[in-house]
Amino acid sequence: MLIVRDAFDGIRRFGDFQQSLGMARNILTDRLQKLVGAGILARQDASDGTAYQEYVLTPQGESLFSIVVALRQWGEQHLFEPGERHSVLIDKSTGEPVPTMALKAQDGSVLLPGATQVRKVT
Repeated sequence: MLIVRDAFDGIRRFGDFQQSLGMARNILTDRLQKLVGAGILARQDASDGTAYQEYVLTPQGESLFSIVVALRQWGEQHLFEPGERHSVLIDKSTGEPVPTMALKAQDGSVLLPGATQVRKVT
């Protein structure tokens, strides 16, 4: 998920992923290959015309956006001390922080875990 998060943050090259994540080359190579194999990332020629390859999110990968945002927002709320510096997801059109995500019922009210149940599809 950290690789996918970094891809959403604009990282595209192997070296930039490695620098951001501090991951060993062999482990990063394996995980990138698995994400490509799963159809979440695709490799393409570098956008600047160099001989490098870049990793880009596929439409399937982009569909993970709400999951990444939910995890990011949870981290912003629970993993930082008051006043500690951290990143915030911003809406480019308004310059404002993205509102906290919440599951909503048909009537627009917030759904809490106790108000839901899993029904197995037969």
